[in-house]
Amino acid sequence: MADTEKGPYYEGTHPAAPEYDNYPRDHEHIVAADKLRRALSPRQVQMIAIGGTIGTGLFLGTGKALATGGPASLVLCYSIVGGIVFVTMMCLGEMAAFVPVAGSFCTFAGRYVDDAFGFALTWNYWFNDAVATAADLVALQLLMDYWTDTFPWYALGLIVWVLIVAANIINVRAYGELEYWLCLLKVVTIIIFIILSIAVNAGGNTAHEYIGAKNWRIGDAPFVGGIGGFASVFVTASFAYGGTESIAITAGETRDPARQLPRVVKNVFWRILLFYILSAIMIGFNVAYNTPGLKTKSTATSPFTIAFQMAGSNVAGSFVNAVILTSVVSAGNHALFAGSRLLYTLGVNGHAPHVFTKLTRFQVPWVAVLFTSVISGLLFGASFIGAGQLWTWLQNIVGVSNQLSWISIGIASLRFRAGLKAQNKEHLLPFKNWTYPWGPIIAVGLNSFLVLVQGWSCFSPTFVPVDFVSYYIQLPVFALMFVCWKLIKKTKFVRTYDMDLVTDVYTKDDIEPEKKDLKSWGKRIGGWFCF
Repeated sequence: MADTEKGPYYEGTHPAAPEYDNYPRDHEHIVAADKLRRALSPRQVQMIAIGGTIGTGLFLGTGKALATGGPASLVLCYSIVGGIVFVTMMCLGEMAAFVPVAGSFCTFAGRYVDDAFGFALTWNYWFNDAVATAADLVALQLLMDYWTDTFPWYALGLIVWVLIVAANIINVRAYGELEYWLCLLKVVTIIIFIILSIAVNAGGNTAHEYIGAKNWRIGDAPFVGGIGGFASVFVTASFAYGGTESIAITAGETRDPARQLPRVVKNVFWRILLFYILSAIMIGFNVAYNTPGLKTKSTATSPFTIAFQMAGSNVAGSFVNAVILTSVVSAGNHALFAGSRLLYTLGVNGHAPHVFTKLTRFQVPWVAVLFTSVISGLLFGASFIGAGQLWTWLQNIVGVSNQLSWISIGIASLRFRAGLKAQNKEHLLPFKNWTYPWGPIIAVGLNSFLVLVQGWSCFSPTFVPVDFVSYYIQLPVFALMFVCWKLIKKTKFVRTYDMDLVTDVYTKDDIEPEKKDLKSWGKRIGGWFCF
């Protein structure tokens, strides 16, 4: 790092700027949160980025979105939210490459905005991951109902719960390797699905007829349920994309984070755009919104499974349903990983009991893993009210929580850049967000609007109290946690020249240039496909 003699946080001429004589220079780092083992390889990190997003929200959520909003709502909402996620990831990638710590955007909210803001956001996102893990366990029962409705609702969920807890508590390599192979399987399945869907639409189906855009003209299509149906799909899409931002949480356990994280951020967007948008389009064209089983209070059949059945093979349908089961395991595995690391960060920052910072000899936060998994297990236990209904409520809670996180990332990004400018450190960024300043402004503005309007369906045609709670409970809880921590700890809004832009920092000077030879280009191409 250059020009650090003037102070750890400030390099300008502000009179309040402190001076330190023993400040580390060049490539030395002040490290506060870098205690987890950096054992995740670039190959695993790339796949984890997909694993956090491609899961229940795509395989089951698209069916619910199609049934409640119609094909046009499905495609439009998934596209709009995809755009929001893109600018959000650009903001996050810039910060995470500069300060690659396990708390990621939750840590940034505390450092660059207000400690109370970081406190509220981290607890919100930890609960998000605990609920997401439970939602994935509930989804297993919905998928099992494709074969039989006599299988005990709790059996498979308990088995998978034990499996993912073990994978997360052994060591980070075990988690990373399990996630890699599960994600690779789902990526291959989606590619096959897209190719097969084109054939099904062109006439390669059991009816031997050209489908085209017929499903966009039946009944109430293409927009089903009016503005309420359209608005409700946004929270489903937000649930589906949720987890994209949690790739930055792996920063604390990623080798060469200043180089790998920007690469992951830039590559992941195109893969998600390809998988989500193309899948939504294919589902909208091939599966009618009124197909039986897409969404009920007790069951939910994946539109992916329906599409394979349309190709004329029940065996293929069963195979795809089995693959979707593994993808749900993958998503739950990732959510538990992210949640436990956030709880560890809460302990490190003094926002939770210090016991959550305890590590195994493999540097895994085992207490945080166990506590998060217990909360997920308790939420899963509520499945007796109806797996389909519970999954919908959990999905709403997670979707809104994701949007609050994206808003917070945008706010933190604006403050982060203001601090860099005030301290004259913009030139040290290893990765620059080219969407700044309009990118974070869009992330904050559009997400705030969606959070308020997407619960339209719980007001019309009649008010549904339980749905209202699932859409909006996160808002007062977030505000209450912020206000309480601010009053108790008397925290202050962080001024630009007081921002900590030194601790845990990796600058562009810490990256050795790669050789531009054939081997290097081969690695880049292979890395895009996560090999």
